[in-house]
Amino acid sequence: MSKFDKIAVLQKMGVTKMVPVFYHQDAEIAKQVVKACYDGGVRAFEFTNRGDFAHEVYAEVRKYVNTACPELALGVGSVVDAPTASLYIQQGADFVVGPLFNPDVSKVCNRRQVPYTPGCGSVSEVGFAQEAGCDLIKVFPGDVLGPKFVKGLLAPMPWSKIMVTGGVEPSEENLSAWFKAGVYCVGMGSKLFPKDKVAAHDWQYITNKCKEVMNFLQA
Repeated sequence: MSKFDKIAVLQKMGVTKMVPVFYHQDAEIAKQVVKACYDGGVRAFEFTNRGDFAHEVYAEVRKYVNTACPELALGVGSVVDAPTASLYIQQGADFVVGPLFNPDVSKVCNRRQVPYTPGCGSVSEVGFAQEAGCDLIKVFPGDVLGPKFVKGLLAPMPWSKIMVTGGVEPSEENLSAWFKAGVYCVGMGSKLFPKDKVAAHDWQYITNKCKEVMNFLQA
């Protein structure tokens, strides 16, 4: 079962303000990336369900995190259906993220009090997701919708908690735009993990980049 309850997970995301998003078919590399982020101050990490046998990789990373990163909420992303959500919740996922909103996933997650953050691209979708019990909504794809979408949405719906993912960059200019618009936190993937750095096993680079981003966000 999940290590942290729904409130604790959402608090971690809100305090650190960033959620790294990553997948690798090699469990050992995935472990090192997660640990590098943890050493950089990250306390919520999204492992994406994007490859064959991804759930097996997740299971290994989950067991590693339990001892090596005790304060980390490890969730799963790219979930589009209820069976997949159930599979990962059984393996201890602390939260579930998807590129779209599926009410069936809400039912599975709510039953176990696991946060479900669905991807939404319209105000109506956000409203339907909130009705289904989703406390944190993912605006996706962020680079297509832009900060103005978030600002416009929050004007009539200020109670909304928004995480934006897709095209978010670890730069002061990009992050400032999103947080000025009112996001609760951001999800960051490829921009945080350059392929050449991962291939070179340059874990210190990832740790330093996480610290750099978090120092800016906290300031």
